[in-house]
Amino acid sequence: MQRKEYRTYAPDQLLILPPSLREWLPDGHLAYFISDLVDQFDLSAIETTYEDELRGGPPYHPAMMVKVLLYGYCTGVYASRRLAKHVHEDVAFRVLAAGNAPDFRTISEFRRRHLEALSGLFKQVLEVAQDAGLVKLGHVALDGTKIRANASKHKAMSYDRLCQEEPRLAAAVAEMLRRAEAADAADDAQYGPDRSGDELPEELRHRESRLKRIREAKAALEAKAKAKAAQQQAAKAAQAAAEGRSPRPAKPPRETPEERMQYNFTDPESHIMKNSDGAFVQAYNAQAAVDAEHQIIVATDVTAQPADAPHLPPMATAIAENTGQAPQRLSADAGYFSEAGVTALVAREIDPYIATEKVKHGAPVPPVPRGRIPNDLSVKDRMRRKLRTKAGHALYKMRKAIVEPVFGQIKGARGFTRFLLRGLTKVRGEWSLVATAHNICRLFAARPRTAGVLRASTG
Repeated sequence: MQRKEYRTYAPDQLLILPPSLREWLPDGHLAYFISDLVDQFDLSAIETTYEDELRGGPPYHPAMMVKVLLYGYCTGVYASRRLAKHVHEDVAFRVLAAGNAPDFRTISEFRRRHLEALSGLFKQVLEVAQDAGLVKLGHVALDGTKIRANASKHKAMSYDRLCQEEPRLAAAVAEMLRRAEAADAADDAQYGPDRSGDELPEELRHRESRLKRIREAKAALEAKAKAKAAQQQAAKAAQAAAEGRSPRPAKPPRETPEERMQYNFTDPESHIMKNSDGAFVQAYNAQAAVDAEHQIIVATDVTAQPADAPHLPPMATAIAENTGQAPQRLSADAGYFSEAGVTALVAREIDPYIATEKVKHGAPVPPVPRGRIPNDLSVKDRMRRKLRTKAGHALYKMRKAIVEPVFGQIKGARGFTRFLLRGLTKVRGEWSLVATAHNICRLFAARPRTAGVLRASTG
């Protein structure tokens, strides 16, 4: 009986490694594209931090670290420990690292130290997209998504609860101190006054530290409430001055926090927000403005405000600053509508298409208006009438197909559903890295268009 032949399998066979690391991956791989792209970046903001430091051993090359980070963000690998593991085990990461193997602390520290400079890569990638003709700014769609903070909502406490806990803990600490003093007096009587005391009991230290944090949380919420009250008074005074009248005497704004106002001990700058599925999560509100041509993100921001409406004018400004021009049209859902926001867009010669109210799926479509638009309509009624026309409805309908797939790719395909960093400044930098990775993936998908912009790949 003839024996079946198999392909050669010799686990202990010695291999002659290829003379070039680029032979480990097929031509046109994403890793090669990122390598060529980063080689054209201006990394001077990172490099200058090392030039005057002569102590210690030589650092890893900034270009290598940036390539590893960006490839990780493009493939859904974000945590420093996972990145370090992939540098050892994943061929593409090993090709980019070129034999280097930074540990997770080095990767984490590099990202933390150079977060601002890494955020600047967003504009450099966007310039490549513009040079390749992938950004037209004919229609830009704006939307926001709630991304979980690196904190649990169970570590949050309301102002009312803080007020209840403070006296309770203060009384508990006072009672424990009294008992400790009584014990010290008994020890002095038994052993003498020169006996060295032991450390404070663990329970006392824990309650003292918790009391301190609660008082800090109360102070932070009270300061925030006072700042909000001062801002409201200033806004009313400015509005009255613009209208040429004296401010109306009004009830002074509340300077104490509302009882339900929350403070999170892990990440105080994050907030409890309602997610798209109706669940309440400890999160940030991540914003993205997406160009309709190739779904390139042209502006980003992250705020701790759950509402989207205040972000409309700042995001329009960010689009112009990043691309050098304002979009012709901008669409957004009902969460962004405000008369002041729409007026600001019109003043910048941006044609807005923003829903005035949420419409349930399957609800009957109102009839198309006929005749000229009356001159006495309010901004809201004018926008409502505009979106009911055939042209307006068709343009607004494009919004979902422009911006929502981008969030699907970021959160669903690449798995970015929670920030790794804490604090608004760091979270903004991290979201900028995520947006940069998304744009790199879009550039990679349009490689024939970017061939003339990037130097020819040697892979």
